[in-house]
Amino acid sequence: MATHVKAVATLHTVLGVLGILGSIAILLFYGGLATVIGLAADHDDSVVAIPILGAIFGLGAILLGLISLPSLIGGIGLLLGHNWGRVLVMIVSCLELIKFPFGTALGVYSLWALTNKEFQMPSPVSRA
Repeated sequence: MATHVKAVATLHTVLGVLGILGSIAILLFYGGLATVIGLAADHDDSVVAIPILGAIFGLGAILLGLISLPSLIGGIGLLLGHNWGRVLVMIVSCLELIKFPFGTALGVYSLWALTNKEFQMPSPVSRA
């Protein structure tokens, strides 16, 4: 069972990292797009377009990063053998169930592994 828990922790950590990297990529891509629009368009057009692009995609990138952060933190906590990591991953897994099909599969697998009677926390990483 410890193998399943480590797999869940690794999957949530990777999912969190990918979400944060996606958030950074959105910021970089649309920041560059706003720069191109500002340089190529007339001044009147760019004054209207750039703040709208910044608000929409900046908010989207921030939300994606904030949604991914608990998965990353919980996955790392679970890998290190902390009980709060287990609780956080279970909460995140419940929220993942609405992300059909991959989030649903990850959520069901995570909840199964973390609520199983044979559940064992992974041994804590030695901090020497």
